[in-house]
Amino acid sequence: MTADTSSASSTTAVADTAPAGRAVHVAVYDTFADWETGHATAWLARTGHTVRTVGPDTDRPVTTIGGLRIQPDLGLDTLRPEDSELLILTGADLWDTDDELAPFARKAREFLDAGVPVAAICGATAGLAREGLLDDRKHTSAVPFYLAATGYEGGEYYVDSDAVTDGDLITAGPTEPVAFAREVLGRLGAFEDGKLDAWYRLFHDSDPEAFEELNA
Repeated sequence: MTADTSSASSTTAVADTAPAGRAVHVAVYDTFADWETGHATAWLARTGHTVRTVGPDTDRPVTTIGGLRIQPDLGLDTLRPEDSELLILTGADLWDTDDELAPFARKAREFLDAGVPVAAICGATAGLAREGLLDDRKHTSAVPFYLAATGYEGGEYYVDSDAVTDGDLITAGPTEPVAFAREVLGRLGAFEDGKLDAWYRLFHDSDPEAFEELNA
């Protein structure tokens, strides 16, 4: 698959693009898929963005699929779109077992209604499908029939691609954390001088020439 939109230890190729007073919010919950946001959050933080975690509440830590414990910075009910640059929703086993994570999909609707971007990967795309947020937006996921099983009405908008951006919505499948990060970083303008492509070729394709381009 290809994207639908058209060493990395150096920071010379990036710019501080974060608006004052707003943060990127990463949803965390039990069975959170650890590997799906690392590229996006690391490079957002390196370019001056504040990254905060949002859990069901702040009373207890959540445990990821990899067994890591994360204490959320804030609870979902306190999260306001006007305080955020972006809401990131990751995959989790819970998206496919019950409705426990449905409040996060409803929060995504609140963000999109307010014109604040939402990025969803893996099982989170199914949560958005159940919420009706993919019925009229281009999107992708693991495979079409995974979303079809939710009963959603957006099958005609499914794109067989690594990652898809449609307006304020970014979606990606579970095997594409680098393509997902590329869309997120591009949406928030993390790289200057057109170096996002070099970043992608370095981390996705292991292109040695991209390192020099990224840090030129």
